[in-house]
This record gives sequence, structure tokens and C-alpha cells, in this order.
Amino acid sequence: MNHLFLDYYPPLFNPVSRRSTRRESLGMSIYAEPANGIQKNYNEEVLRLAEAIRCKRSLQVMNGDLGFIEESFKKCDFLEFFMMRAKKKNDAWILAHDMFKEFMNGKCLFEHITVQLSEDYKYWLMNNAMCRGKNSKKKLSQNTACKYFLIYRAVLKDAYRSRCIKENVNDFLDNIPTKKGRREYLTYEEVKRLYDAPCEYDVLKRASFFSILTGLRYSDIASLKWSEICVAPDGKPCIRKKIKKTDSEETIFVSQQAVDICGEHNGYELVFRDLSKSMLQKPLKEWLKKAKIRKHITFHCFRHTNATLMVSNGVDIYTVSKQLTHTNVKTTEIYLHLVDHKRRDAAESIVIK
Repeated sequence: MNHLFLDYYPPLFNPVSRRSTRRESLGMSIYAEPANGIQKNYNEEVLRLAEAIRCKRSLQVMNGDLGFIEESFKKCDFLEFFMMRAKKKNDAWILAHDMFKEFMNGKCLFEHITVQLSEDYKYWLMNNAMCRGKNSKKKLSQNTACKYFLIYRAVLKDAYRSRCIKENVNDFLDNIPTKKGRREYLTYEEVKRLYDAPCEYDVLKRASFFSILTGLRYSDIASLKWSEICVAPDGKPCIRKKIKKTDSEETIFVSQQAVDICGEHNGYELVFRDLSKSMLQKPLKEWLKKAKIRKHITFHCFRHTNATLMVSNGVDIYTVSKQLTHTNVKTTEIYLHLVDHKRRDAAESIVIK
């Protein structure tokens, strides 16, 4: 059987692939070598129908009526569209795609996307979704569910702008609320105790204090290359790096002390070559225990420490936000509540003798 297509010239814009396309499948086939009169008659009828569609399309293109393109994409794969966007972003987007694919049992076309489906997915994320990998028996946290649903909504927005779906489903959806947990951080005194305490792994100690001094996340420290440490226009050190979470190129000013912590060039591409995630569990806990720090401190808390120390030293919130590579300054405002000198002064302004 030979499949029939329409060939457009000049090409038409394909909103799914974001490229121009010349072909539209008619969903029809004819016999390549008809064996009898019945098959010949079938071919003639199909070709007559195909010619009628061709004439209709010619008029639509001439009149600028390209709604048929949108209709044709209803049968296209939404999951493929989702993955195409995710690959241009980061790992969180890939995981969000995999989670939605699991919810849809591996199949979802654009025509399946509705407000009700989206609400059902939201409910599933909040109540039934499980973590992936080694934590597969653990329920998905509300904040993670919120992140995945936000990514899903971003893909819906892209699909609507690309004319792949006619209804702006986002107009009828609300986000999953996040739970604001306590953000732990170290004080100056605790930082000094941690520095003096012995650590089983020197690379863990250097990476931890590098995070305290720069505010970089573990993912960006583990992937930091020597070539990304350079000299800023003011003659002092900086880091020019693609931040993994935001997928954006950033210039981060760092102190000479932070550069010195990196040590000498080890002959390898990575600065903290031997750093591994396994060190963030028992070795980190043992090190904190030796420093007599009883708080629940994770590696990410070193980033919080950097922010709170900057705020306590009087650095304005906008500068702190830029240093932490936050995309929105409101994300940084949480640290104002952790270190608020005016509120402290207000609390101590009334003295009863």
C-alpha cells in the first residue's frame, strides 16, 4: 500500500516541532499494484477524495485559513511535545515528564488535554504519586508535587501558544500550594566550629565551605570546572557557569578565599573531582557531630548559611538574590525573616526594670 500525503510549497509552520513542514498525512492509502477491478475502483475513489481535500487545502492556504493545521495536531503526541521541551531544560523537567507519563499510562495526545484531566493529574500528584528510584515506596512530597505541576502548566502554556491546543487550560487551574518548612543555617560561631572539626573527607570539607562562601548548590559545585573560574573585569575572581536549576548562564563574584579553598589544579577538568553524593549522608552527619552542631543540617543548608550571613552583614536583598542566581527576588525575601535586625531591635526596645 502507498500512503498519501499533501506536499506544501512554501512549507507551513509546524507548532509541535517549531519547524516548517511540507507534508500533511491524509490518513489514506492506495494499492501500489491493484490486482483486480475492485482494487482499481478503490484506488480511483480514494484518489478522487484526496484530490477534493487538495483543492480544499489550496483554497484555505490562499485565504490564510490554516485552522486545519491545528486540527491535525490533535492526534499528535503530547508526551513527545513534553519531552522535547524537557530536554531543553533540566533534570526536573525530565522527571516531571516521566511522572505525567506514568499518570497517563504512557499515552497522551493533544486532544486528551482538558481541564478535568489536569485536575485529575493534580489530585494524583498530591495524593497517589510515589517517588521514583530508591525511594519508590515513599509518597511524593507536596513541594515536589507542586514543582511537577508547575512544569506541566508551563508545557500547557507552550502548547497553547503553539496552537497545539485551542483552549487555554491554564486559565482554569490553580497551583498546588507549597509547604514552607524551616530553613536551617549555621551561625558564624557554628561555621567556625565546623571549620575546626576534623572531617573524614577533605573534598567534602572544601566543597562545603565553598558553598558557604559562594552560595552555590551541590549540583553546581559537583560539576564545577577549572575553566569556569576566571577573572572578572574588576580584576578579582568570579565564576561563569551555566546554573543547572535555572538553565541560565550566570556570572557569580567570589572571594579569593573561596578560590583558595578549591586548592591547586588537580590535573582534571572538575574542581571537586572526588566529591560524591554518598558523602552527604553519614560522613556529613559525623562531621557535624564532631563540631557539636545539633541542628538538622544538609549540604543545601550551606547555601542558606551564605544567604543569611550576607543579609546579617547588611547586603541588600537584590544583591543577595543576584548572588544566589534566584530568578525572582521574592524567593530571596525568606532570608529577611531569618535575620531581621529591626524586628530584633523592636523586641528589645521595651525594658521592664
